[in-house]
Amino acid sequence: MRQKLLLLAAVFFGILAFVLTYQQIQTEKRRIRGESTTVYLVKLTRDIAQGEEITLSDITRHQEHMQRGSQALSRYVQWRQSKLVIGRKTAISMDKNSFIQWDDLQPPSRKKFGLTSIIPPGERAVSIAVDTTSSVTNLIQPDDRVDVIGTFRFPEMKGDKSIDTLTLTILQNVKILATGNRWGAIADTQPGGGRGSYSTVTLSLSPKEAEMVIFAAQKGRLSLTLRNHEESRFEKDLQNVNFKYLEEHIGEYNEEREQRMRRR
Repeated sequence: MRQKLLLLAAVFFGILAFVLTYQQIQTEKRRIRGESTTVYLVKLTRDIAQGEEITLSDITRHQEHMQRGSQALSRYVQWRQSKLVIGRKTAISMDKNSFIQWDDLQPPSRKKFGLTSIIPPGERAVSIAVDTTSSVTNLIQPDDRVDVIGTFRFPEMKGDKSIDTLTLTILQNVKILATGNRWGAIADTQPGGGRGSYSTVTLSLSPKEAEMVIFAAQKGRLSLTLRNHEESRFEKDLQNVNFKYLEEHIGEYNEEREQRMRRR
C-alpha cells in the first residue's frame, strides 16, 4: 500500500513539475515575443568578391525578427538604409544570401555619397518648383522620364491672340533625379517610403539646358508630362501653341485623335 502511495505521489509531482515547466516556457516565449521587433535587412542576391562594388540588383529586402535593443540589430544594414550601400565596396568576400553588416563595407567614397553619385558626368542637377497639377498629381517618381513644357504670358500684348500667351515644349526625355528629397531608383522600395507629396523635382540637364530651364522657370510656368518607361523617342513636329493656333487647329487635333483611337 505504501509503495502505491509513493508511486502516486511521484506521478503527481512529476505532472506538477511538467505543468510548471511548461508554463514557465510559455511565459518566457511571451516575454521574448514582447521584446522582439520586425526589421527588414539588406541581403545579397549573389556572391560578391572583396573590393567589388554593390549595385541595386545585388541586394534584396528580407524580413527578420530581432530582439529590441540588441547589439546585433545595430550591426546589420536595414533596408531603409539601403541607399547608403549602393556604390560601396565590400571589405570582405561575401556569399549569396548573406546579410550585410556595416563592418562588411569599406568606408564610403565622398565622390559616391548622396545625390551627386547618380548625376551623369557632364550633366547638372536642377530643381524646379511643381504643384500637384504640374507634377501629374505627384505621381512622377525618381528615374522617370518627362518632357518639360512652358507656358508664358505677355501682359503687354493682352488682346492680341497671336502672342499674348504661348505654350511650347522646352525639353524632351528628361530624367528625374529626385522628387522632393527622395532620390535614386530605390527610393520607392523603402519600407514606409511611399509616394508622398512634394513641391520640387530635380532634373538631370546639360549646363546649357540648365540655363534655359532656370530662365524659363523665372518667366513662366513649367509643367511636366510623364512618359512611358520604355519610350525614348523625340518628337520632331511640335508647335508653339497660342489662342489663335488653338482655334485654327482644334478640329485637326480631334481628327488625329479619332484616327489613333481606331488604330488601337
